[in-house]
Amino acid sequence: MIRFLLILILSVLPTQVFALAGDWKEDKDVAVRLISGVSAVGNSAALPLGLEIKLTNGWHTYWRTPGPAGLPLQLDWSRGQTEDNNLQSATIHYPAPRRYTFYGLETIGYRDHVVFPIEATLSKAGSALNVELGVDFLICSSICVPKHFDLAFLVPEGATGVSPESDLLQKARDQLPTDPENAGILLKGVTSDGKNLILTISTRGRMVQPDVFVENDKNISFGAPEIATDPSGFDATLKVKPVDTLPEGLSLANLPMTLTIVNGDNATEIKAVIPSVLTPPPAYIPQRISFKLALLFAFIGGFILNLMPCVLPVLSLKIISVVSHGGGDKGKVRQSFLVTAAGILSSFLVLASGTAVLKNTGMTLGWGVQFQQPAFLMFLVLLLTFFAANLWDLFEISLPRFLADRMDSTYHPKLAGDFATGAFATLLATPCSAPFLGTAVGFALASGIKEIFAVFIALGLGMALPYFVVALFPRAATLFPKPGPWMVVLRRVLGFALALTAAWLIWVMAAQITPTIALDFALMMVALVIVLALRKGHISGILATTGILVICGTALVIGISGISLPKEPQETERQWLQYSPLTLQADIAEGKIVFLDVTADWCLTCKVNKKFALSNKEIDQRLFHSDIIAMQANWTNPNPVVSDLLKKYGRYGIPFNAVFGPGAPEGIVLPELLTSQTVLKALDAAAGQKK
Repeated sequence: MIRFLLILILSVLPTQVFALAGDWKEDKDVAVRLISGVSAVGNSAALPLGLEIKLTNGWHTYWRTPGPAGLPLQLDWSRGQTEDNNLQSATIHYPAPRRYTFYGLETIGYRDHVVFPIEATLSKAGSALNVELGVDFLICSSICVPKHFDLAFLVPEGATGVSPESDLLQKARDQLPTDPENAGILLKGVTSDGKNLILTISTRGRMVQPDVFVENDKNISFGAPEIATDPSGFDATLKVKPVDTLPEGLSLANLPMTLTIVNGDNATEIKAVIPSVLTPPPAYIPQRISFKLALLFAFIGGFILNLMPCVLPVLSLKIISVVSHGGGDKGKVRQSFLVTAAGILSSFLVLASGTAVLKNTGMTLGWGVQFQQPAFLMFLVLLLTFFAANLWDLFEISLPRFLADRMDSTYHPKLAGDFATGAFATLLATPCSAPFLGTAVGFALASGIKEIFAVFIALGLGMALPYFVVALFPRAATLFPKPGPWMVVLRRVLGFALALTAAWLIWVMAAQITPTIALDFALMMVALVIVLALRKGHISGILATTGILVICGTALVIGISGISLPKEPQETERQWLQYSPLTLQADIAEGKIVFLDVTADWCLTCKVNKKFALSNKEIDQRLFHSDIIAMQANWTNPNPVVSDLLKKYGRYGIPFNAVFGPGAPEGIVLPELLTSQTVLKALDAAAGQKK
């Protein structure tokens, strides 16, 4: 009973309870209050406060720099800054804003709910703080309405502690722009072309809707940036245009600015001054060669194609073609190699005809662009599968009998294979750009129909030259041992070489379409080989049926579940910056050295350059561990930006490499096949050094 009475007495005693948040002041579509992050003043000389605004759905208010429309928040502390109120000063902070469109105008601010952190400095530490604040701001939806509220708030004396609103206030502080290191946003460069602001940024995490808000003392409003993002997602170029035409005599050069750069939930605030106006580098003028020199270059380039990595997969067919004539008849040797040469020349005539048609229709031209089409890759994989099956003695290539009878009464079915070998070698040669070939093809594609056919015929003659030589001296092929059991082993080994080539093309295909489709197509090719083996009696019907059923079931599971091939990490994720014309132009204007590499997954010569030239330890140190910028453009899929770049330099194929710098603002174009010394000399020349 005594305890009960004591509790009852204590419960009815008068107590003084201080609110840790001000009362909500409400009007139509908006509510406002002041909050504190602490329960009492304690011994502090500064307190964490906040201004909380809630808006109904569809309404927004504005940032400190609202853009071409809107008004910033206006705070009147004058009534509260007295000795009795104990407020010496107050600083409001603005969370990172978002961009909204209002009647076609870009506005900057906040929607639904926002808390503005306030740092209040006390006149007398440890004494209660009595805040009186007048707030004016604009809210907008389909219309804009000005709002005014008078707010009052008391933070009492006494031992301090965490208030119920501290989490809300801390969340608002987390949304404030911070320094670049904490935000994980690095401003790599800032410049201007006289009309636009150009920023290059890099982020620790991937880009998530990056944006930039520009403030300056000239009241120049800037719109939303045009963003070019690296495929890796870690680098981007932001081109920001002023909303209105700049006043007469006003330039962006040397203009102090505050840049608030946003990436997802992270933001940083950076003071910057545009150092200079970006001027385009001198235009590169491709050297024009004579028609006769173009033909000579085409002939030499066509011959070199036989030694290029793109044609090496057909080496197995060439080897079989030569050794199969060991100890044979010279007449048949001559006929076989002339038929192969005819296959090469016929294919180049087809390529010339297709190029002429495309040129007349105004379509994009390029050497090897057909490798950007998954359907063409599927066709090549199918051909490779049949050729491999032929070498495994599962399939035989034959000409139609009426053609065979017209050609020679002593026809043997291998002639069709010889013709196909020449045509196939040409197809696989098209993604390669051999020395001299790029210049010759560039001349042809920039000229008329006559030049296109002449250059492509010269290419075919050059590539067919080894076959003409063997046809002229057939004894070279008959010196090999006569075919025997060793030929069977050789054919099987070389068949696997072609199968590996097919696997590589499927890997390239996976980068252009979904890996699931590429894997299903690969399984179809395996099933085709099993069917051919069954047809030839190399495997039993039960084993073949089981294999095909397993393959079909696997393909069905892959198709339904969407299982994907694991993708090899792209090099751009690690150290290459994605090519962007704006970024390149900005880097050149700032006097930086840029090494530009245009590559594609289907370009084997590009991979050879990377392996034997760019992987050199000294070049790796220069490109990726110094001030030199390594920039890469990927042409695996059709890309008009990359096509325009190649066309500008008179090139229509890859590999393409160029070096830019103070000593070569227009660029130093490197040869198709790179050497370490060539790259190092170009880097020194671009830097303005003489060695």
